[in-house]
Amino acid sequence: MSSNDRLAELERKVRYLTDRQEILDCIVRNSRGNDRFDAELVASSYHADGTHEIGRSAISGQKYGEHANHAHGAMCEQNLHHVTMHSVQIEGDVAHAESYVIGLFLNKGTQTSKMLSGRYIDRLEKRDGEWRIVIRRATVEVILEGTAAMLNTPAFRERGYLKGGRDKSDLSYVRPLGLEGGERW
Repeated sequence: MSSNDRLAELERKVRYLTDRQEILDCIVRNSRGNDRFDAELVASSYHADGTHEIGRSAISGQKYGEHANHAHGAMCEQNLHHVTMHSVQIEGDVAHAESYVIGLFLNKGTQTSKMLSGRYIDRLEKRDGEWRIVIRRATVEVILEGTAAMLNTPAFRERGYLKGGRDKSDLSYVRPLGLEGGERW
């Protein structure tokens, strides 16, 4: 193999790895925006014509963050979306991704919680050099409910664990991060 061929192969591999990471970053950005109630961050993961299907509803990706904030705020005190297994097929500037997700929801009153597990089935496109979602279809495949009583025990509360915020007061937005501030249980 000539050095030009090796260089071309290396460039192809770097482009694939860069695209793959940018796609995963987009998907994770969406989940982070949902958990921090950052509708702007959620919207930044969709192209202007992007659509998010949830149940029988299809919602504009640009409006999905507001929808999710309202739905999550009405049903729970805290929520965390964990993106786990992720696969993607990239063909030029179009990609099809499947990402497993575990959603954890602390119900109102903090006595019980739910776990929903499913997948994000996404079509993403790279436009103007940026990968964003064009179509998201979300599945729900497992739901578990259980107690969250441990959060309310004196032994837990005495430890002063940090509590995540649902806005830009959350510690993940603090720069530079220090050891002061933060809401505690």
